[in-house]
Amino acid sequence: MSPEEQPAIDESTTGDPSEGGSRAGPEEGAATPGEGAEPGQAPSGGAGSNIEKDPDDWATGGEPMTGAQSSYLRTLSEQAGVEFDESLNKAAASKRIDELQQRTGRGR
Repeated sequence: MSPEEQPAIDESTTGDPSEGGSRAGPEEGAATPGEGAEPGQAPSGGAGSNIEKDPDDWATGGEPMTGAQSSYLRTLSEQAGVEFDESLNKAAASKRIDELQQRTGRGR
């Protein structure tokens, strides 16, 4: 294929991966991380947001908790003086983390 026959690349949506860009831009109308938030603050979670989606509604909520959840939950359990339950799934671990954050005053 000659250079004249090659399709044009829209640099506004592809970015340069070497500069932190991605090969595919966000879908039209999709929020970007941090959109609507002041620098250093989390997104607001406006209408239609899944930032606070109920863990019971997670598609992967029944899978084993992640390594990050396990590590953080172990730390919170120690601080709260309660037993760490390594058998929790992702959804249950998320709820337990929320509970222990309230109890210990961390993360909120």
